[in-house]
Amino acid sequence: MTPKLPSRHLPPRRLLAVAAALALFGGPVEAQSTSSQADPTPPPSNMPPPAVSNCPLGAFRCARRPVSYAMCRPNAMLSFYDPTLSKDSSVRDTSNTYVTAQRVDSSNQSIYHLEGDVKLERADQRLQADVTDYNNDTTDYDARGNVRYQEVGQLVSADHMRGNQDASTATADNVAYQMLTNRGNGVATQGQLLDDQRSRYLGATYSTCDVGNHVWEIRAKDIRMDKETGEGVAHNATMYLYNVPFFWLPTFTFPINDERKTGFLTPSLGNSSRGGFMLSAPYYLNLAPNYDATLDPRIYTERGVMLAGEFRYLIPGTLGQINFEYLPHDRGDSAPDSVANTKDTDRWLLKYNDYSHIYGPWSFYTSINRASDRNYLRDFGNDLYTSATGTLASSTYVNGSGKWGAAFWNAQFGADYYQNLDPSLPDTVLQYKRWPRAAFNVDWPINRWLEFGASTEAVAFRKEDVVEGNRLDLYPYLAADFRGASWYVKPKLAYRYTTYDLTGQYNMYGYTPGILSPGVATPFTSRTPSRSLPVVSLDSGLVFDRYTSLFGTSYTQTLEPRLYYLYVPYRNQDNIPLFDTNLMSFDSWQLFTPNMYSGADRQMNANNLSAALTTRLLDDNGVERLSASFGQIRYFTQQRVQLPNGVNTVTPATNWSGSDYAVDFTTQLNDDWKVMSQYQWNPNTSLTDLGAITFQKRIKTDGIVNFSYRYRRQPGTNAPLLEQYDASVVYPVSDRWRLIGHWTYSVLDKKTVEALAGVEYDTCCVALRLVGRHYVNTYDYTTQIGSAYNSVMLEIQFKGMGGFTGQSENALRNGILGYQ
Repeated sequence: MTPKLPSRHLPPRRLLAVAAALALFGGPVEAQSTSSQADPTPPPSNMPPPAVSNCPLGAFRCARRPVSYAMCRPNAMLSFYDPTLSKDSSVRDTSNTYVTAQRVDSSNQSIYHLEGDVKLERADQRLQADVTDYNNDTTDYDARGNVRYQEVGQLVSADHMRGNQDASTATADNVAYQMLTNRGNGVATQGQLLDDQRSRYLGATYSTCDVGNHVWEIRAKDIRMDKETGEGVAHNATMYLYNVPFFWLPTFTFPINDERKTGFLTPSLGNSSRGGFMLSAPYYLNLAPNYDATLDPRIYTERGVMLAGEFRYLIPGTLGQINFEYLPHDRGDSAPDSVANTKDTDRWLLKYNDYSHIYGPWSFYTSINRASDRNYLRDFGNDLYTSATGTLASSTYVNGSGKWGAAFWNAQFGADYYQNLDPSLPDTVLQYKRWPRAAFNVDWPINRWLEFGASTEAVAFRKEDVVEGNRLDLYPYLAADFRGASWYVKPKLAYRYTTYDLTGQYNMYGYTPGILSPGVATPFTSRTPSRSLPVVSLDSGLVFDRYTSLFGTSYTQTLEPRLYYLYVPYRNQDNIPLFDTNLMSFDSWQLFTPNMYSGADRQMNANNLSAALTTRLLDDNGVERLSASFGQIRYFTQQRVQLPNGVNTVTPATNWSGSDYAVDFTTQLNDDWKVMSQYQWNPNTSLTDLGAITFQKRIKTDGIVNFSYRYRRQPGTNAPLLEQYDASVVYPVSDRWRLIGHWTYSVLDKKTVEALAGVEYDTCCVALRLVGRHYVNTYDYTTQIGSAYNSVMLEIQFKGMGGFTGQSENALRNGILGYQ
């Protein structure tokens, strides 16, 4: 027979009778015969997390590794944890109380005296002790001797515990506790359960380290835990590292689960050539479920005190983020190549991004990026990619897309603005402001094999002291798609019309076509030049496949020949200025495109035939394990449309019979290594125009090694434009240690462009990262000399108290392919 004891009314005589009867058989009063005997196992939050899926080889940026407690020992207090106990605290008031004891004395009609392995259980609560007095009328209890208490959020052990079951309140002496929502644990002279969500500990400690081995801990006069908000608050708190105090605050907040919490994030300590020693102590503010902020005060010994911050918000239909940095009265000297004096000036950086849904298919997007001066990112950028940024772009657009009958459309209207951040270049190198710009694209399927479409764009280009103007580009087309199981033929007929309205003293600017040395620029002769021409293409291909075997593994091999014919008649475009058009770098993708120029200011002439052959190896799951392609463009007429070469001339027309041979090769026969390569050979000069190879190998479970070589020749010369070696590694020495390195070397300059070396140390509750860097972040195009800076960054993470703030992580994730 299993007795059930209501939480408000306990029949005394029935309990006594059952206890006496079961005592005759030598067994205790058991409420649950199965769960009470279950082997205690650690709760999910205290088990090592599942293995993190490795970042795919070849990915540019990888996700961060989550905080891992895999090196922690099972906590001693978990020996009495029962994972089968209910996790729902909301049903306490309507749940019965179950009692187990070896002996029961109910001589007092209201108070039960329980002895010998006493266990009281209700919903998610379980109290165990050697001796317990329970008042059935008031639900007060008094437990003594080897007291152990479990509820949905924590475990508690104590010498003595008394409280009220209905109110979920209790007071315990000489307490040790373990949070079940994370690894937080500690001891206290007294613990108090204030209700089913809140608890308080006096004279307490807190840490996420192993019980009995606190590498770090908080010692406070008063620590309060709130499971509902997921936050702990310590008053008069001192943080200790190896029993040495190093941080004190009158009030200190910290997270007790994985939800966002207000509190300090991991501080950072660094040193750089431009800023001196830097100390950062970011503070996170969990203001509301849908918006938060981070304040990041920083001290630069060479420059002063900076306040950085971030604000994020999410409201119905709107998502946005604001980042700012502000340093008043910069004490540091200006950069040697600076065009302006930044000393004693206010330095700042603003980034604002917002996406808002307006109505129906329409949305609004804005991205504002502004800096106080050209040297800001050089002086305060924390990675090579940021500090090497030469232009900050800002844009604002209204976007729309949808379906109109059978047609699919998208449209946008807005503006783009650019700020020059390269101290060695004048503002004339900036792109034109597109102020404003509108675009509309439509794709209308007429039937299953024929479609009509159009791409249109209208832009007003603005820039001081040069020719300005407005441009309208119309690009309608009619395309067909005939295909079968192993073939396709896709003809396309398009017509491109581009017209201009030039302003801004257009007759003062221009260039002379042909090869002139030296010469005088001929001004643009028309205020309203235009260009119209047809664009005709025919794309066709075959796909063959067969089963094959390689190294004992079965694959499906494909053979894919492809032909692409393009015809575009020549139009003289020398009287059209260049607003946003450049010659794109040649690669295998350009074998099958109708224009080798970006932007609408130039449309190449063509009478070309592109041919390519591709083969692939697909495994049984359809994953591409090898891909190789080889192709070339054959020119039947010379390429006459060219870009200006300098101010007064244009490059000569090309009379090559064929383009570079383009070769691409990628292989990943297993999940541990990958090779990617590109090669371009010019048959007209018998020279290599481009060569690149990247090798990537995974080391153990969380290591990676990369090696790459890049070469590009300057067009029209025998001299190389770029030749670099790049190597990087993340080497796991053990479960605790990882070595990090990155090296980029320029053969042309005979110097190191960037070198990085560091170490990561990971334990149960502390992680450390130390990174030193040497990098070139400015380049003088006149003297062809770059300025090299040095920096050192140290970050320490106390697990459970906040994550790495990313001061060094940006450099690692951008510089090391596959870093996690």
